[in-house]
Amino acid sequence: MIEALKIDRLTKRFGLKTAVNNVSFIANKGEVLGFLGPNGAGKSTTMKMVVGFLSPTSGTASVCGHDIIRNPLEVKRTVGYLPEGAPAYPDMTPYGFLKFIASIRGFRGSEKTDRVDYAINITRIEDVARQPIETLSKGYKRRVGLAQALIHDPAVLILDEPTDGLDPNQKQVVRDLIKSMASEKCIVISTHILEEVDAVCTRAMIIASGKVVADGSPEELKSQSGAGDLDEVFRKVTNNA
Repeated sequence: MIEALKIDRLTKRFGLKTAVNNVSFIANKGEVLGFLGPNGAGKSTTMKMVVGFLSPTSGTASVCGHDIIRNPLEVKRTVGYLPEGAPAYPDMTPYGFLKFIASIRGFRGSEKTDRVDYAINITRIEDVARQPIETLSKGYKRRVGLAQALIHDPAVLILDEPTDGLDPNQKQVVRDLIKSMASEKCIVISTHILEEVDAVCTRAMIIASGKVVADGSPEELKSQSGAGDLDEVFRKVTNNA
């Protein structure tokens, strides 16, 4: 398997609080990794260190061989990131916003147009591409955020709570998109929604109090616990952390 993401003893402290505590794991191309945990477990902090939004206190990570500390620009070229809430400029249209993102990514001319069209088509936002983002539903706003993460066709895709708050139809659109890309990318989904793991993930990792407390396929975690469902697994390992 092709190693896409390697996290090596990653630690982040905020004053006296240790948000992420010596986390290590490897994720490969073709994997959809559900990075699970209760609110405050360290999920988003871990992902923010990987993409360069936060500097680690110690440890490091690499994306497709590019170290986040030594080669941060190469990491940003290789990874696509959807932050929680999918922030965007509300007065811009999705089309204008994606043109702006494509320019930042270094695309010019026909290639820039092609990348914008690709992102719009793959996330199915053609019908709202010329509306102000502030007028869009939460589901469409989330898809605009996903479009910006995909515009450069990254090898590693990190999605923070990609379907939180969406209605069932909107969730299914995002999940179908993740499934369609799964074989060609390494996808990490940071979430506290357990149904997300059963729906799209090939692997589940549970983090609690900044530490990884379980790691395996959803089926393996269910069978190892004897619980039979992820909700019970989740309760057991997080309560014991």
